[in-house]
Amino acid sequence: MTRAAKNSLVAGLRWTSLRLRLVVVFALVALTAAVSASAIAYWLNREAVLTRTQDAALGDFRQEMQNRAATLPLRPTEEELRRTAEQMAAGSAGYGVLLLGERDEGKPIAGASDPDRFTLDDVPESLRVAVNEQQEISPGNGHAYHLFWQRTTHGRTPYLVAGTRIAGGGPTGYMFKSLDQERQDLNSLAWSLGVATLLALLGSALLAHAAATTVLKPVHRLGEAARRLGEGELDTRLRVSGTDELAELSRTFNSAAENLQKKVADMSAREESSRRFVADMSHELRTPLTALTAVTEVLEEEVESLDPMIAPAVTLVVSETRRLNTLVENLMEVTRFDAGTARLVLDDVDVADQVTACIDARAWLDAVDLDAERGIVTRLDPRRLDVILANLIGNALKHGGSPVRVSVRMVEDDLVIEVRDHGPGIPEEVLPHVFDRFYKASASRPRSEGSGLGLSIAMENALIHGGGITAANSPDGDGAVFVLRLPRDPSGSGGQGEENGLGREGGGQ
Repeated sequence: MTRAAKNSLVAGLRWTSLRLRLVVVFALVALTAAVSASAIAYWLNREAVLTRTQDAALGDFRQEMQNRAATLPLRPTEEELRRTAEQMAAGSAGYGVLLLGERDEGKPIAGASDPDRFTLDDVPESLRVAVNEQQEISPGNGHAYHLFWQRTTHGRTPYLVAGTRIAGGGPTGYMFKSLDQERQDLNSLAWSLGVATLLALLGSALLAHAAATTVLKPVHRLGEAARRLGEGELDTRLRVSGTDELAELSRTFNSAAENLQKKVADMSAREESSRRFVADMSHELRTPLTALTAVTEVLEEEVESLDPMIAPAVTLVVSETRRLNTLVENLMEVTRFDAGTARLVLDDVDVADQVTACIDARAWLDAVDLDAERGIVTRLDPRRLDVILANLIGNALKHGGSPVRVSVRMVEDDLVIEVRDHGPGIPEEVLPHVFDRFYKASASRPRSEGSGLGLSIAMENALIHGGGITAANSPDGDGAVFVLRLPRDPSGSGGQGEENGLGREGGGQ
């Protein structure tokens, strides 16, 4: 995946997290406020509309009962009741009227303005009971009968039903008014409030998006600057404007980046100085070491003719001189890797022949069991492969003991060389450090006399080929296993005959 694609993916994930959450929170707040305001407005308008219609109808009905129904005789006829009901319903209030009376005692009669639309069956039983219930006269209640009302539905149409009766044996009257027009008006109001709520929600989302863009743009710039700083662009700085918290954060970032750049520059200078010191020291040591090596070779040839008291000292000097010479050569090789001047000299190599030559040159034939197919040819640097094999096999012989098994095979177009010993294995706490420079697990490897650079140099030589080395213990608990993996052709893995920049720290056991 390209960097641009990664940045696009990160930006998309960022939008779906903080920005989206900010927009959603704004939208939810706006939705809650709009719905609450709309609900309150609807409820207030609904009560106002219904109360106004109800009060007008009830007031008109009360007045009509007093003006018309109260003038009827005590024993009205059915025709008189009907005519009076029609006259009462003919007003502007638009309700139906039902009047109940008695032709004779115990013989009720009824007269309706519209019998097909309003009958006694349309009056709720609870309302009839309340209307016919005689109230006790008291200082606070001067009427025996009161006007009662109730909202009900007939079919799907809402109605206002009210009733009262004339005191002293007069008729009982009921009115039946449709509230369908009010319902339609309230439905229109609800739709209007719903549209207003939706518009408020959309407006809040747009405002939230604009606010999120304003707030998150500096955060996005800060994140991009932090990413570039993490990738090594230590001169990255933010443009600071304003005096708010984000501006203060940008100033803090710039200050931290400047301090980091200074410290990294100081560390790089000290590291370069140390590297030059090691390289210069190694070069300076080579001249006296060459002379010492020549002298020790002469002494080694004459050791049998020397005094038996002196011979052990001469042998020790010869051994330590060789060891010092190896250490200097290793230090020089390490400085080449650190300076990026190590080079590959690639050639087509028969791996089996190369491994055999490495073992034979060091007289390890009797201690090493080689399992390698003939004809495996890869393109690599034979000298550096010899260094890798010498370190891995020598390490196995020194710490694991013979027999050491070396197997060579091709796995998915990679050369894999496995070196297995039959020693005590590597302690788990030591495994992560076996390739660290100058690391020697003396407690577990008491016979170790190396410099601690062998495995580190082996790893560096594997890395420059575009490969690597892994260390582990055998699954059956019988020894340690080192696996070298190299590509068949390092030129396709970044080697190209020169140091590829993979200067990883490593060491030996």
